[in-house]
Amino acid sequence: MDVQSARPAILRSVRASDYAFFDTRFQALAHRGGQHPGIGENSLRAFARALELGYRYVETDVHATADGVLMAFHDTSLERVTDGHGQITDHTAADLAEVRIGGTDPIPTVAELFETFPQARFNIDLKSAGGIAPLARLLEEYQAYDRVCVASFSSARLAAFRKLTGDRVATGMAPGSVVLLALSGLGTAGWALGNAAQVPARVAAGLLPVVTRRFVEAAHRTGRRVHVWTINDAAEMNRLIDLGVDGIVSDDVVVLKDVLCARGLWEGEA
Repeated sequence: MDVQSARPAILRSVRASDYAFFDTRFQALAHRGGQHPGIGENSLRAFARALELGYRYVETDVHATADGVLMAFHDTSLERVTDGHGQITDHTAADLAEVRIGGTDPIPTVAELFETFPQARFNIDLKSAGGIAPLARLLEEYQAYDRVCVASFSSARLAAFRKLTGDRVATGMAPGSVVLLALSGLGTAGWALGNAAQVPARVAAGLLPVVTRRFVEAAHRTGRRVHVWTINDAAEMNRLIDLGVDGIVSDDVVVLKDVLCARGLWEGEA
């Protein structure tokens, strides 16, 4: 049996070009909206500032509240970046409406992101299983299928999300699929799922490279994109672009924009 024919029926294609999300030459992604003085991560102000700089793509993370409302927030607990306490999943949306990021900004719901930034595209990391069904419902409600790429470190979460949405939404590759892609010379690429390998440049305390020219070429042969996170150094950005990557996730949205402008890859407003 051909391995490609053994793919689940709901994933008829892995080619990124089948999805409007990837219709730019290079995807510059503002990590949690980017870092801006006096503005908290994953806040409406952070996303707005990135879009004002000309970014089209922003990255965020999602958790569902105790009453099923999807919030744009990275951590499982509130303490690191807010004046709240406890696990985000133990609170209702009404509870979280009183919490402030950095003491100033409310935690936005994903619905607020879709409504406030209708032209933005969101790379969304599913941080827990509880967010799967609420995200699928929001994509249907806002007809936002073309505006998102959904990623997760969990292959089970991605499988459940794909079962709900089928081929309608671009997805990232879970670690297992990244390994299959990296071993594509052994004929394993047909079993890998997802449209974009969203990976760190290196793992194992920086000793083991993930993003190599061979890895990028393997992704491109199968029609996938390669996005690298989280890169804040201009020299490293240039090195990765030289390897042929298709996107970079960065906190330092000014540096990334400057590098892409110099390389002729910036497609937003100058």
